[in-house]
Amino acid sequence: MRLSLFKRKPDPERIEVSHAGVLYPVQIKRRASARRMTLRVSQASGEITLTLPERADFAAGRLFAENHGGWIAARLAKRPQLTPFEPGRTIPFRGTPHRIVHWSKARGLTRATTDQDGAPILAVAGESAHVPRRIRDFLRRAALEDLEAAVARHTAALGIPARRITIRDTTSRWGSCSSQGHLNFSWRLILAPPLVLDYLAAHEVAHLKEMNHSHRFWALTHKLCPRTEEAEAWLKRHGAGLHAYGA
Repeated sequence: MRLSLFKRKPDPERIEVSHAGVLYPVQIKRRASARRMTLRVSQASGEITLTLPERADFAAGRLFAENHGGWIAARLAKRPQLTPFEPGRTIPFRGTPHRIVHWSKARGLTRATTDQDGAPILAVAGESAHVPRRIRDFLRRAALEDLEAAVARHTAALGIPARRITIRDTTSRWGSCSSQGHLNFSWRLILAPPLVLDYLAAHEVAHLKEMNHSHRFWALTHKLCPRTEEAEAWLKRHGAGLHAYGA
């Protein structure tokens, strides 16, 4: 007689964890390579994820998350304050704080300039309802322009061209390189100092030759961008904060 295999009841996509009267949505993920239960709060998106080993008991996982409600609340409290793209708000542009100014009677494209006192501003024309979109579009265009220039410089030094450059709004990584030579970057790098954007361009360009993080890869990255360690230190301290803009 053949015994039928036991099928585990599918996990829910998410659960809610309560702490101090607040409900926190927690996404559930199974991972075959996981050896233990883990709980993660993304400082970039605020997403909470409970990862379970393939054979872990779901009820035990739920209890694990519920027992860490205070930890979840504390991690979320450490996230940078959200800054929408609104007139009067100040956001970084190429590492320098710029105040958003809406010129309702003006015409033309959004541009980085200075006010009558010489302070940096991002001047936005048109209807007020379109200010957030116009700021975002401006930042994406500027990011693509700067990244194309940085990639061109580094690929010329490397002697290997990039086949395509794409700008996205990713939360898990600042850039990536595919085996086909396609480079992807977060547009939010335009908010950081130019050194940081240049480093990420060099990092992904180095992957065109070394699709790994070996000693050879890091040696090549340092050759393309001698200030690699300085840029990585900046990202470690301030990178999560870049995701707070435009919320």
